Amino acid sequence: MQRLEYFQFVPASLDIVWDFFSSPANLSKITPTKMGFQITSPEQKDFYAGMFITYKVSPALGIKLDWVTEITQINNRKFFIDEQRRGPYSIWHHEHHFEEVKGGVQMHDILYYTVPFGFIGNLADLIFVSRKVKQIFAYREKQIQVLFPK
Repeated sequence: MQRLEYFQFVPASLDIVWDFFSSPANLSKITPTKMGFQITSPEQKDFYAGMFITYKVSPALGIKLDWVTEITQINNRKFFIDEQRRGPYSIWHHEHHFEEVKGGVQMHDILYYTVPFGFIGNLADLIFVSRKVKQIFAYREKQIQVLFPK
């Protein structure tokens, strides 16, 4: 299982940052456009534990995949966790933590994932998947800087 951590300071209030990240509609704003990310579940105003979100995504070679995540835990304005229920990974567990600090919010992401198919999957992760996941988070970091300028 892979474990990745990312930290990012956002110069905005906790209320604004939480509202942005707890809205599935904003996911496309921080996902690389070349991934063809599209939410397919009906738009929901409430964000709650047990919520399922469905997507179409093209992580590689333009092949569209269905991805289903569940919001498994929420502690309002502190953290939420999404876990894949169907999609390209054997395990996808993504923790989003938010801490109010001087001048804004410190975000802390912890991601655990496993690629399926045993040895072949491990090889694919080494050659391709890990790099792709890191590129997605790098893109997200830049987009957050654009969306929340100092």
